[in-house]
Amino acid sequence: MIHARELTKRYGRATVVDGLSFEVRPGQVTGFLGPNGAGKSTTMRMALGLDRPSAGEILVDGRPCRQLKEPLRTIGALLEAKAFHSGRTARGHLRYLAQSNRIPESRVSEVLRLTGLEAVADKRAGTFSLGMGQRLGIAAALLGDPAIVLLDEPVNGLDPEGVRWIRDLMKKLAAEGRTVFVSSHLMSEMALTAEHLIVIGRGRLLADTSVTRFIEANSRTFVRIRTPEPERMRETLSRAGIPVLTGSDGALEAVGARAAVIGELVSAHGLTVHEVSTQSASLEDAFMEFTAGAVEYRASGEVPVRRQGTEGGA
Repeated sequence: MIHARELTKRYGRATVVDGLSFEVRPGQVTGFLGPNGAGKSTTMRMALGLDRPSAGEILVDGRPCRQLKEPLRTIGALLEAKAFHSGRTARGHLRYLAQSNRIPESRVSEVLRLTGLEAVADKRAGTFSLGMGQRLGIAAALLGDPAIVLLDEPVNGLDPEGVRWIRDLMKKLAAEGRTVFVSSHLMSEMALTAEHLIVIGRGRLLADTSVTRFIEANSRTFVRIRTPEPERMRETLSRAGIPVLTGSDGALEAVGARAAVIGELVSAHGLTVHEVSTQSASLEDAFMEFTAGAVEYRASGEVPVRRQGTEGGA
């Protein structure tokens, strides 16, 4: 388990993590979400003892990570791709880590096989692609057979097969009773992988809940209706007290209604419909809605136009 209590990190006058408290429990994949600049990487670094908290604490298996004599046996982590000496082979890199934590050398071959790196085990890691570097980082994280696995953006650089592999691996680790804590900007992957979410913004806790509850609480569900009689349909729904919006493609959106109710109204009033389907928001939609006020960096969406007579113009 990972347990943060009033965790705070300041750099000068800037507070990057602000009184953060949460628990990451075993037996499930917990997603760690937040906009850029939210403090996710800093929190993970403090969990691993790489940065010291300004106040509060974050415990790994009941202790600060700095107190673990052989940390790889308790917590395995991937914070960035290619965090290895480029001149070492993949096998050599893992052997070095194994020796530093008294891990049997047989485990090196096991994780090379597990991550699909057996064929390149004796090649210099500096020649690896980003995806292969990610696999080597994951191999290092799993080297000590740890009860806790912490991964920061683990799918970066992986091809579709690799993305599915790491997704299945995280689920398997959780099913074995391990604590799996993963940060990612890919909401589609989090929706497929995580069961629980910890969401932060500007260093503060915004949500600590299940994926299902998070989506339900931060999105609207509606019934999409395509019909050649939109005005009659709108009038019928309005008389039934059902709010109606018009989608970008002209389809009607009956907000908060159930498809069965819509079907009964259609039948009772002899309306023609081409589609009646329930639409639910994605995790990405819910996340964007929920964190709108906590985004540190936001693009304007405007493209500068070079005008005649300005610098660089004719």
